[in-house]
Amino acid sequence: MASMPLGPQPPPPDRDVVMTDCRRPEVADDKEASVVDNNDTATGHIISTTIGGKNGEAKRTISYMAERVVGTGSFGIVFQAKCLETGETVAIKKVLQDKRYKNRELQLMRSMDHPNVISLKHCFFSTTNRDELFLNLVMEFVPETLYRVLKHYSNVNQRMPLIYVKLYTYQIFRGLAYIHTVPGVCHRDVKPQNLLVDPLTHQVKLCDFGSAKVLVKGEANISYICSRYYRAPELIFGATEYTTTIDIWSAGCVLAELLLGQPLFPGESAVDQLVEIIKVLGTPTREEIRCMNPNYTEYRFPQIKAHPWHKVFHKRMPPEAIDLASRLLQYSPSLRCSALEACAHPFFDELREPNARLPNGRPLPPLFNFKQELAGASPELINKLIPEHIRRQAGLSFAHPAGT
Repeated sequence: MASMPLGPQPPPPDRDVVMTDCRRPEVADDKEASVVDNNDTATGHIISTTIGGKNGEAKRTISYMAERVVGTGSFGIVFQAKCLETGETVAIKKVLQDKRYKNRELQLMRSMDHPNVISLKHCFFSTTNRDELFLNLVMEFVPETLYRVLKHYSNVNQRMPLIYVKLYTYQIFRGLAYIHTVPGVCHRDVKPQNLLVDPLTHQVKLCDFGSAKVLVKGEANISYICSRYYRAPELIFGATEYTTTIDIWSAGCVLAELLLGQPLFPGESAVDQLVEIIKVLGTPTREEIRCMNPNYTEYRFPQIKAHPWHKVFHKRMPPEAIDLASRLLQYSPSLRCSALEACAHPFFDELREPNARLPNGRPLPPLFNFKQELAGASPELINKLIPEHIRRQAGLSFAHPAGT
């Protein structure tokens, strides 16, 4: 992304003045956000906002120059921008805000802090002359997506080197282990487009929490969620009381795609998606259907035998890779391994070697700076997750999770 030309320079920019930041959760009462924004975010457009002013902190103005649009969707627009005061590049997600409600994505992003999760720098509101309220989420900028990295290998007819498959999927699971256990968030749209990659450090970050939600046991959720190729089978079966294991299924689909160079289950519709899954996993048993959605037990499916996992992948595929994929892509949600268990899988042992390096000889991104996600993990699991050389380096014993 970073190498894309920005094209000809625009005429002198318009200026937006936004009167407030939005660290306060109350959206509806935010009367200060009074700005007339006569044009959409175009190249060269400048947005100014005031931050600080709380607890004796000095107020200061920050201005962002929009450089280019990097994503659009039903949610709104994401653009790359430069902070004029610091020269720092950021991503700003601009979404239409219903004045009656709080923005769930903002609430969730405020609660998260992890190396493998995109971080929110700050946010502000802006309005248009049609009295529409927009929320602007200012986030760190990461130049690539896993989708574009995959496309690059596909275009040159190559498979992604296994070290990168390990590095990227390990970090996906580490990010999921954090969001699932600490803020208790289910992402609900894990896919290559929502996984950011820094091409220099190869650090991966989960992004786009627009579909994310804290799932509460006993409360119903919409089943029409998650992009089709990565949608867990219980969602296709219309389950509404699913768990964070839907993210584990999606991450399993991403792992398989990195190994294969193409989506594992490329369904053309919801029903066809199920057909693609059945072609690999075989027809779900009555018990598996009951585990996914008890209301579907009377449905009849064509009886198809499971395709052996080692035949799904090419002959030289390491058995650990196949074993991990098979543990993630299970019909029964409770049988899928957790994100933390996935991180401890032997497939990732190479990353735990004392002399592990990137192919160019540079060090790997930080992989063992765990946060609160280790609380509640067994000492055995913690010992697997934190290599001995890291423990020696830190002079710590991780035998007891209480100190982590």
